[in-house]
Amino acid sequence: MNLALIFTILRIIVTPLFPLFYIEYESLGIPLMSLPYLLLSLLILCECSDLFDGFLARRWNQVTDLGKILDPVADSIMHISLFLTFTQGMVQLSLWYVFIFLYRDMLISTLRTVCALRGIALAARFSGKIKTVIQAVSCCLILCLMIPYTMGWMSLALFQSLSQFFVSIAAGYTILSVIDYVYANRLYIRKMLEPVSS
Repeated sequence: MNLALIFTILRIIVTPLFPLFYIEYESLGIPLMSLPYLLLSLLILCECSDLFDGFLARRWNQVTDLGKILDPVADSIMHISLFLTFTQGMVQLSLWYVFIFLYRDMLISTLRTVCALRGIALAARFSGKIKTVIQAVSCCLILCLMIPYTMGWMSLALFQSLSQFFVSIAAGYTILSVIDYVYANRLYIRKMLEPVSS
C-alpha cells in the first residue's frame, strides 16, 4: 500500500456517492440548484485523484502491479457509473451509450487478460488515454449545463439534447479507440488465437 494506490482506491470509494446524490437528492435534502455544484465537486475530486495517483507513482517510483490493474479499473467504474446514472433523472441519457462504454472496456480487458495468459503483454494505446479524457469532459459538460437548467435559464429539451450530443461524441471516439487498439495489436491477437502446441 502506498499513497498513489490510496488515491486510486479513494476514486473507487467516492464514485458511488455520485449516483446516490444525483438520484436521491430530494430525500437527502439537497437543493436542486446546489446539486450540479456538488456533483461537479465529486467529479473534479475523482479526476484529480486520477492525475495524482499516476504522478505520484512515477515521481516516487511507486508503480506496482496492483496499481497497474486498479487504475484503469477505477477509471472504468467511475465513468461508466456516471453515464449509467445519467440514464436516470433529468438527463435521460440513452442506455446505448453505456453499452458502448461497457463493452469497450470489457473487450479490452478480456483481450489483455487472455494475451497475458499466453505470455503476451498488450501495451496501452494513446487513443485509450484520449478516450478517458473525452469521457471525463463530456461528464463535466453535462454537469455544467445542469447549472443553467436548474436555474431555469435552459429548457429541459435543450439540456437533454446537448447532453446526448456530447456523450455521442465520447461514444463515437470510444468505438474508434477499440478499432485502433485491435488494429495496433492485431499480430499479438492473431498469435493469441493460434492453438497452443502440446
